Amino acid sequence: MVVHEEAVDQLFHALADATRRDILRRCGRGELSVSRLAEAYPMSFAAVQKHVAVLERAGLVSKERRGREQLVRTDPDAVSRARAALDELEATWRGRVDRMARLLALDSGQETDNPTRGPAR
Repeated sequence: MVVHEEAVDQLFHALADATRRDILRRCGRGELSVSRLAEAYPMSFAAVQKHVAVLERAGLVSKERRGREQLVRTDPDAVSRARAALDELEATWRGRVDRMARLLALDSGQETDNPTRGPAR
């Protein structure tokens, strides 16, 4: 499904950056304001806001305005979505590797039930 693929692309794009992964960890311990987050990094406030926006578009964090502050919190299901996407990729590739191994075994005569080659030795 195209929508699913776009969501997975956004998720892994967001997780590809060390600063964003750190923001995710920090907000996982409790909500933090964007200004508090900006204090932790050697970059501008605007740069931190952009990192938070990427995380938010990927569904990894949410923002809530309280007074003059924008509070950021990690979505508790975010890691589950990332794990599910990785599990799906792993299952696909394991299946492909298993099929290749069977084909190689057939080609080298290791398969015992191959009528054209006879029993494996």
